[in-house]
Amino acid sequence: MSASPHNTRRRRPRSVLLALFAALVPLLATLLGTAPAAFAARAEVPAAALTEVTDFGSNPSNLQMYVYVPDGVTAHPAVVVAVHYCTGSGPAMYSGTEFASLADRYGFIVVYPSATRAGKCFDVSSPQALRRGGGSDPVGIRSMVDWVTRTYDADPGRIFATGISSGAMMTNVLLGDYPDVFAAGAAFAGVPFGCFATTDGSEWNSACANGTVTHTPQEWGDLVRGAYPGYTGPRPRMQLWHGSEDATLRYPNFGEEIKQWTDVLGAGGTPARTDAPESGWTRTRYGSTGDQAPVEGVSLQGVGHNLVTAGMAARVITFFGLEASGPVPGPQPGACKVAVTTNAWNTGLTASVTLTNTGTTAVSGWKLGFTLPAGQTVTNGWGATYTQAGAAVTAVNATYNGAIAPGASVGIGYQAGHTGNSAAPTAFTLNGTACTVT
Repeated sequence: MSASPHNTRRRRPRSVLLALFAALVPLLATLLGTAPAAFAARAEVPAAALTEVTDFGSNPSNLQMYVYVPDGVTAHPAVVVAVHYCTGSGPAMYSGTEFASLADRYGFIVVYPSATRAGKCFDVSSPQALRRGGGSDPVGIRSMVDWVTRTYDADPGRIFATGISSGAMMTNVLLGDYPDVFAAGAAFAGVPFGCFATTDGSEWNSACANGTVTHTPQEWGDLVRGAYPGYTGPRPRMQLWHGSEDATLRYPNFGEEIKQWTDVLGAGGTPARTDAPESGWTRTRYGSTGDQAPVEGVSLQGVGHNLVTAGMAARVITFFGLEASGPVPGPQPGACKVAVTTNAWNTGLTASVTLTNTGTTAVSGWKLGFTLPAGQTVTNGWGATYTQAGAAVTAVNATYNGAIAPGASVGIGYQAGHTGNSAAPTAFTLNGTACTVT
């Protein structure tokens, strides 16, 4: 596929560079005492052509890796992993979606994993697949990402996943298993993380497919958090698409996905904004109102399982923040820093929290999420409404302090009991976005 005629970036003479590289490999190998094959494994692939890469790293389930690098690939490019549906393949995902042409326009790299097992579905069911580093397909896909990051010096903060059907389910799994790798995901006609789990070796879960598996938001969120126990860093944002007449992975799964990811991201179950970007579409955004909300759901009235149409991939790229070449500009609305101090006594403590909006746009309505150290329980607070589930606490703005101008701060606080550990929380999120703690 050739680059877009609208791409005005200066193109790199890749054929010349690759020929020069090939000529230098034997000399470098002689000088360093290394076999030429070791260098070839790190060589870039031809530009503007779908190319299979082998020996990309740990690959316990024998996936195939295809990669598309545009002629105008940017320095430190973003990476989009595009995961196919059952019976599909990486090449089919390449030819049947618009991600490659969007890569031509914006300079990111696309990875197309390809399942090789019978049925060509991805493993989103086994215990191995549903935990970080457990094995199966997620490990192989993580290896593909690592290969691209090494080979092209890709930006590790701009790695994304998207998929259709089985690929949508894998998108949920990847974001659960590797929240430190993926910045966001977009799932077309999928199910929540863990919904398809089986223990008998089966790849199909009929109860989940039929939309009869339901949980509370926290229960769904706990499944995600359990994939990487102890992880306290930022979580990837999620965009969800589903047709109301889906007869394969039925529509109730859409609501369960929203429950799961709004809990994981502390975005709350009430939309911050609802609109209709196209006829028959209902889009809800949770945690903030902009194009990069923590969670975005798009419900398609009267649409079945094969819901992807022209233009949807561009909306994914908007959600990922890739509509410009080079790194995503500065802090997005909701960027923040938090300063916290505690004053403790035998079995209790008070904490004073200063929340500062370090973004460039005013925050209108906020939820501050944090995890208390073991043994602490909030007993009361001021400046916000506090709810606690396990060790996770969400503080929601009061009526008088919901707006925070750029550079402005609000002060809140709480009182808590403790059983010996009186330390302050070490990580905070504002509307799902990780804050700097000072």
